[in-house]
Amino acid sequence: MLEPTPVLLAHADGGLASTPFTPGSLAAKDPFDRLIAYAGADGMAAGVVRASGRFSVDEYPFSETIVVHAGAVTLRSQGQTLQLTPGESTVIGRGTALKVEAQPGSLWAFCADTQLVEEPHPGLTALPAHTLLSPSAPPDDEILLSPPPQCRSHNLFVEEASNLRIGIWDSTPYTRRSRPHKLHELMHLLEGSVTLQAADGSNLTVNTGDTVFVPLNAPCAWKSSVYVRKVYVVK
Repeated sequence: MLEPTPVLLAHADGGLASTPFTPGSLAAKDPFDRLIAYAGADGMAAGVVRASGRFSVDEYPFSETIVVHAGAVTLRSQGQTLQLTPGESTVIGRGTALKVEAQPGSLWAFCADTQLVEEPHPGLTALPAHTLLSPSAPPDDEILLSPPPQCRSHNLFVEEASNLRIGIWDSTPYTRRSRPHKLHELMHLLEGSVTLQAADGSNLTVNTGDTVFVPLNAPCAWKSSVYVRKVYVVK
């Protein structure tokens, strides 16, 4: 079995990453044809969707974060309307009655939790880039290769049944050694740049506007020389 590794999903300019993708869907009621970069046995999946036109579903089958990289996407649900342009993101809660309108050539990165959960969590949750943040714990001292950074975060979406946490995080520069990633994590960089080093020593540089997915237990080192602000999806 191949060791899990960080995978770049989409670039800031709307270009598809060179990551290997597998065409498919995530469930029988999935409204989209997807390009899947990661699909785990625990229900976490990540990749991209290229879409144009209108889509609808009475009960969205999973909780999913989307980050628009090209085009424009309008989401409507029970009086809520969100219009997303490149760089903007939102969470679609499981059980949402949803209508989607995607302009021609639209592309978005996604991270979905497809595990079966009895309690729905319907609604749309926007992830504003300039959300006010509160101090949060820095990386553990034993893995740091630099002085501890100052970190802040704020959870905008929490689904207790699946232990899903989605929000905004920022940090001053720091470097840490490689260790197995403690969670599944989607990262969309709102500001800054970071270099992730995989187990084979290869470097993956993630720049402002890029979206990357790091699977649970993927060996990964972190090096940032500038301030970083990101959207996160963790489980």
